[in-house]
Amino acid sequence: MEYTLEYPTIASERIDKYINSQIPELSRSYIQQLIQNKHVLVNDKECKSNYKCKPSDHIYIQVDEPKELDVIPEDIPLDIVYEDASIIIINKPKHMVVHPAPGHESGTLVNALLYHCKDSLSSINGVIRPGIVHRIDQNTTGILVICKNDHAHKLLAEQLKEHSITRKYHAICYGTFKEPTGTINAPIGRHPIDRKKMAINHKNGREAITHYRVLEQFDSYSYIECTLETGRTHQIRVHMSSIGHPLLGDDVYGPKNSKIKGLEGQTLHAKTLGFIHPDTNQYVEFDSELPDYFVKLLDKLRKQGS
Repeated sequence: MEYTLEYPTIASERIDKYINSQIPELSRSYIQQLIQNKHVLVNDKECKSNYKCKPSDHIYIQVDEPKELDVIPEDIPLDIVYEDASIIIINKPKHMVVHPAPGHESGTLVNALLYHCKDSLSSINGVIRPGIVHRIDQNTTGILVICKNDHAHKLLAEQLKEHSITRKYHAICYGTFKEPTGTINAPIGRHPIDRKKMAINHKNGREAITHYRVLEQFDSYSYIECTLETGRTHQIRVHMSSIGHPLLGDDVYGPKNSKIKGLEGQTLHAKTLGFIHPDTNQYVEFDSELPDYFVKLLDKLRKQGS
C-alpha cells in the first residue's frame, strides 16, 4: 500500500507526527519503524524520524500489505465485574488498548481475554477482535461487555444499532454550567483537516446525541454524567468540547497546554452499562467503581473549594 502527502504549511513539524495526523491508522511508533526501514522518502530521499517538514515537501510512504496478526493469549489480570456462559463484563483500566493494531500488538484487552476465556469468545469480528462488541478509548476507563458466543454477539450488536443499550459515563470537565442538565445533538465525523481527530461535521457526520447532567460543580470545573443515545468515536469528548466544556486532561480536544501533572489522557469513565441479556431476555445493568486517580482528583477539587 502506498501513500503520498505534500506538506502544506509554513510551520515545521516532525515528519512522524505529521504522517500520523494525516494517516491516523498508522501509529507513530509504526511510522518510525517505516522510516527506519527506509519506507518513507521525502523528495525521493531517505529521512530520519526527527526530520522537520518543509513547505511543499513531497512525502512518499510504502506500507507492506497487512499481515494477519498472531494474537497471543497473555496472562494479564482482568477486573471482572460479572461473568456467565455468554457474556463477561470487564472494568478496563487506563492505558489498556481494547484490541491489537499496528503498534499495539500485545498487552491489549483481547490478549488478556484469550488467556482467560480460551476458545470461548464470539468469532463475528475475526481473530483481531474476538468477542468485542464495542470499544472505549485507550485512556478511558470503565465497563465493557464481551461476548462468548456468536448468538450473544448478534443480539447485543442489534441493541447497539437500535440505541437501546444504557451507557452512562462520568467525567470531569472545564468550566461550570448555568443549567443542571442538557442535550447535545450534533453530527460527528472525521475532522476535515486533522484526520486523527473527530469533529462536529454537519456535512458528512453521523447523528450523535449526548445527554449530560451536572453532579457537582467546583470553582473552574464540573463533575458530570453523560448518557449516550448514540455511540460515535470520541463522542463525549467532541460534544463537550464543542460547547466549551472539554474534558480535563484531554490533550486532543482540550485547550492547548491542557496536560495536568500526573494525569494521562481524558478524565472519563464508562460507569454504567445496561442491556437485555441474550440468554434470559431480561434487562440487566452493571456498574463500575470510579478509578483511584478519578476519586483523588474529585477529593482535591472538593478541598480546593472548601
